[in-house]
Amino acid sequence: MSEHMIKIHRWLYPVAWIYRLIVVLRNKFFDWGILKSKSFDLPVISVGNLAVGGTGKTPHTEYLIRLLESNYKVAVLSRGYKRHTGGYILATPESTAREIGDEPYQIYTKFPSVTVAVDEDRCHGIRRLMSLKESPVDVVLLDDAFQHRYVKSGLNILLTDYHRLFCDDALLPAGCLREPISGKNRAHTIIVTKCPKDIKPIDFNIITKRLNLYPYQRLYFSSFRYGNLRAVFSCPNNELPLSALTGKSILLVTGIASPDSIFEELKEYTDKVVLLSFRDHHDFTHKDVALIKERFKELGKEERLIVTTDKDATRLLHHPSVDDDLKPFIYALPIEVEFLQKKQESFNQHIINYVRANTRNSSLSERKDAYKS
Repeated sequence: MSEHMIKIHRWLYPVAWIYRLIVVLRNKFFDWGILKSKSFDLPVISVGNLAVGGTGKTPHTEYLIRLLESNYKVAVLSRGYKRHTGGYILATPESTAREIGDEPYQIYTKFPSVTVAVDEDRCHGIRRLMSLKESPVDVVLLDDAFQHRYVKSGLNILLTDYHRLFCDDALLPAGCLREPISGKNRAHTIIVTKCPKDIKPIDFNIITKRLNLYPYQRLYFSSFRYGNLRAVFSCPNNELPLSALTGKSILLVTGIASPDSIFEELKEYTDKVVLLSFRDHHDFTHKDVALIKERFKELGKEERLIVTTDKDATRLLHHPSVDDDLKPFIYALPIEVEFLQKKQESFNQHIINYVRANTRNSSLSERKDAYKS
């Protein structure tokens, strides 16, 4: 949690100051109304962060989907980072990770009842979602949109990694922050993510003080839990409990920002874990798949598996270089969120109350009731 654990390139501070000036000026333009933020007549929840890199946005977005999908028609709108297309695209059964991006594709395949779309212009994307006739949308979840201020979200959820709190970080390129720490003031809810299992009660108090939040801001702490391993290339019900890894050799293949927590999780079940790590959102090439095959072969002939993340599985699923000899060994490790300090119900109710109070149907009924009275 302290700064000495975080790599800060102090010699880049002069460049960071120039970057700060540009970002602060942009934010001021929005605050002054020179640049306009658009509000919408339905609940819009933004999930984002101040830093580049992984803070757990997708698992937290999936948590919101699970919370809301039984009572509301949920839509997820993303820019579709690193997709090979442009403009507005509504996900369909024919969509691929290359067309809509790995994270939107992951969400679409895991939650078939949810509407998933991508658009660099979030305002345009929300308008398109609101115009859907066959399946009207009740609530929009914006993935990684905290800096997209052209949309005025009704509820801003800001994530910060326990191991790299925004209060310990510095602006790009000296550190990983996209905007100054003062940007946190726009958040309604802050979640400290990836908390360790053995976090001590005093740490909650220390972090709370260091984040220096306003009274109107809600603070929560969350950690990851890992589900059963899911076979990527066979029927969805083909699963293995993590306990089945005992004694097996594991090649962990990741293209995410922070694979350390997954590596440590697997090490609890077997000490034979080899990590093959690529950069975040890595688009696997034929050469990369050949490297995966080579490293997997090096594990020997004993019992072995390839474990990857849900996000990386979306990019391997349709890769032409993944042959039938390799497919039976590839499993995805799903990540889910759990809230600490027994505050899960408090968080759930906070979200539900916001959505219930701002859905188009509830607003309409409220106006009708007011007219009748």
